[in-house]
Amino acid sequence: MAVITAAMVGELRALTDAPMMECKKALTEADGDPVKAEEILRVKLGSKASKAATRVTAEGVVAAYVSGNVGALIEVNCETDFVTKNDDFLGFANTLVKLVAEKNPADVAALSALPLEDKTVEETRAALIGRIGENMSIRRFVRFETTGKLASYLHGTRIGVMVDFEGADEQVGKDVAMHIAAMKPVALSSDNVPADLIAKERSVAELKAAESNKPADIVAKMIEGSVQKYLKEVSLLNQSFVKNDKQTVEQMLKEAKSTVKSFTMFVVGEGIEKKQDDFAAEVAAQVAAAKQA
Repeated sequence: MAVITAAMVGELRALTDAPMMECKKALTEADGDPVKAEEILRVKLGSKASKAATRVTAEGVVAAYVSGNVGALIEVNCETDFVTKNDDFLGFANTLVKLVAEKNPADVAALSALPLEDKTVEETRAALIGRIGENMSIRRFVRFETTGKLASYLHGTRIGVMVDFEGADEQVGKDVAMHIAAMKPVALSSDNVPADLIAKERSVAELKAAESNKPADIVAKMIEGSVQKYLKEVSLLNQSFVKNDKQTVEQMLKEAKSTVKSFTMFVVGEGIEKKQDDFAAEVAAQVAAAKQA
């Protein structure tokens, strides 16, 4: 019997996107023949699985789960908006977010290794790819465990928010979560805005101020004013509350005797570069190839 090495398993997995153990079993059954092993996996997972594995997953859904003082948000991606309405895909996302809350995996790899009925999460994902015919990926998740309260809000399935807050009024948490989905703050307060975002905004402000041809001291004030305006616009506590623009979120919270400790917002596909099909370029390439042939 052929010796099945880790390299052989890795190569078959890269080719088929099948789970590691399934690749090893297939290679063992095929006595080390990678072509025969691939055929065995095609029967088990369907021929679509490996073809789908290389395609960009920029669509998808955000799912939320809260039970008492524990909650989670997860983003699960697919290729097309059509699949985001598939019951099996939605069920997979909702099952995963509950697993995150209950099992507290360290990362996506740890989540993928968790048991799910008679398979692992990864095996279930691979089987779903084969059944539906689109690549799918677990992109990210966050888990909350608090001494306070949790509120979540889903805007359809594309935007999800989780808020960790304190206060007697449950509606406050829900209102803040809805506000975040609408106004998309990047931090709780201006002190928490990431330095790279501030530096980027300062650079833009400097370029704009330089065009004014004003004295250096005025330019400096213009730049600082622009940065401070930006910080107020992107920090949750300084934003005008969507349900009452006469007060900030911070003022609303103070009036309600409540505080927000932290929040997370996921927007589907945020930061993923979608592939843009250039039909004209594709045709031109085919013509050029035909001429060379």
